[in-house]
Amino acid sequence: MLWLSVPYVLYLGVLPLVNRVTPTVLGLPFLFFWMLLATLLTPVAVWLARRGDRKRGRA
Repeated sequence: MLWLSVPYVLYLGVLPLVNRVTPTVLGLPFLFFWMLLATLLTPVAVWLARRGDRKRGRA
């Protein structure tokens, strides 16, 4: 269940630190790239949480 906190930290916890426009990654402003990365990593975190619960026999 700890994996479900990853999206929260990626979206809200780190947002004040990554709220920048000047560095660009792959031609995108850094904040936009960060949100894209967080959006892509959210299903992975949910999958890892589900996988961990299934191994413990809770699902």
